[in-house]
Amino acid sequence: MIGLDIQFTIRKPGALHRACWMANAIYSLKMKLLFNGNEARMALTAREFQGLGNLQTIPANLPLQYSPPPSLVSPLPSPILKCSVSCSPSPASGSGSSTGGTSPGSTSDPNWQSNHASVRERNAAMFNNELMSDVHFLVGPKGSAQKIPAHKYVLATGSSVFYAMFYGGLAENDAEIEIPDVEPAAFLTLLRFLYCDDINLEADTVLSTLYVAKKYLVPHLARACVAYLETSLTAKNACVLLSQSRLFEEPDLMQRCWEVIDAQAELAFASEGFADIDYRTLESILSRETLMIKEFALFQAALNWSTAECIRQDLEPTAENKRRVLGNAMHLIRIPTMTLEEYANGAAQSGLLTLQETKDIFLHYTANNKPALPFPTKPRVGLKTQVCHRFQSSAYRSNQWRYRGRCDSIQFSVDKRIFIVGFGLYGSSNGAADYTVKIELKRMGKVLAENKTNFYSDGSSNTFHVYFEHPILVEADTYYTASTVLDGAELSYFGQDGVSEMTVGCITFQFQCSSDSTNGTGVQGGQIPELIFYGPSQDS
Repeated sequence: MIGLDIQFTIRKPGALHRACWMANAIYSLKMKLLFNGNEARMALTAREFQGLGNLQTIPANLPLQYSPPPSLVSPLPSPILKCSVSCSPSPASGSGSSTGGTSPGSTSDPNWQSNHASVRERNAAMFNNELMSDVHFLVGPKGSAQKIPAHKYVLATGSSVFYAMFYGGLAENDAEIEIPDVEPAAFLTLLRFLYCDDINLEADTVLSTLYVAKKYLVPHLARACVAYLETSLTAKNACVLLSQSRLFEEPDLMQRCWEVIDAQAELAFASEGFADIDYRTLESILSRETLMIKEFALFQAALNWSTAECIRQDLEPTAENKRRVLGNAMHLIRIPTMTLEEYANGAAQSGLLTLQETKDIFLHYTANNKPALPFPTKPRVGLKTQVCHRFQSSAYRSNQWRYRGRCDSIQFSVDKRIFIVGFGLYGSSNGAADYTVKIELKRMGKVLAENKTNFYSDGSSNTFHVYFEHPILVEADTYYTASTVLDGAELSYFGQDGVSEMTVGCITFQFQCSSDSTNGTGVQGGQIPELIFYGPSQDS
């Protein structure tokens, strides 16, 4: 920031004790004027300027540079003295920081305390404020660190780590404390919580904020970070959050990540974040028994990870180096469970396998006397598919159930998180028939997933399962809308004696009528007799 020579003019002489406040006011005003590119004038009485010019009256932590004019030592014919003050704030100063925010001019008034009724408001006025600060933090990597002012008392009352730093037996007396392993935005979020009880989390900084909350033992902020991460958890970030939850020792978040990874493994492993996980997390994933994914896709994900790891280790991403960085994790991939075609066109030509391994796996597919392999040969168990059947019986009549492009729909909620896989539907009651069907899942009017497909009805009252492309996460205590539009034989079976509440395993479903239903389906009867789902994973 370029320092400016700014002239100020104040025409009301004041008491000497205001000089210290003026120094702070000059600094605050200068920041504003620098932004506007203007000048301001301030005139002080000779006595006031002498007070302002006294180094001892200006807080030592104010980044001001000033020089009294030569005329100060000369008798003045006028009671007003005009002077020039050069202000050069440090670029690392917390005032005006866009990352953390400041108290907007709240301490520029010499009687600012009277404008804040509560202790919280007065503390908030001190947040990221040079006024009365007695410690500075240089936050971030050396050379680009941001200088942030703080007050030891406030920090020590909110963190036992800060208390030990400032008031413990090994207290630090340094005026500036370097914190190179913390992002400035995250540190400011921590300070905002300690000063104001405010928690303002953002997706880009929540992990670094969790780190700093753990580092300084501020559990309330840490819990807020975990709650934020849980609500923002998706298949795209589940692997990264799993890696971080292991690092931060957050078992609840880890369990939620596993639930998403198990059910939506294909989406999770195709995400960019999968390549960023650490080796230990990779091993945990590859050894997971409940993953819902084809082994061929899992092998491709591991291959992508090995390429990224070679780059991180400054290695050429050759097949040899990829195998090297995969290490023992390579033997956690169940290559023999692939189809012969998948193996021949994928793993066998990847260069990751030795010639002996390639040969032995081919023999495993074709020979009666199968060789021993260093790879697991049993498929993964996956998740158990569960079905909620909401009708006690089914029936058919000659004049219903008819389809004319109308929607059958029902609303439901659950008391625990699940993943909806698809719906069970009734088919033709008038002999075998083919159906074209569209299924859809919505939350608060927003379409979460849909699929158009066909199914064959053999004319029985059995239900026919129609699936979404990927399982969809359904949160607890929120109503979702299941809908379907069928096109085919006009007459079909329909459900009757429906229930408004049904428990399957440890999951309780509640049903209510949907305004989207234009073909007669409701709680008591109609279509969509079954919801197909994955329940909570028990293997963590």
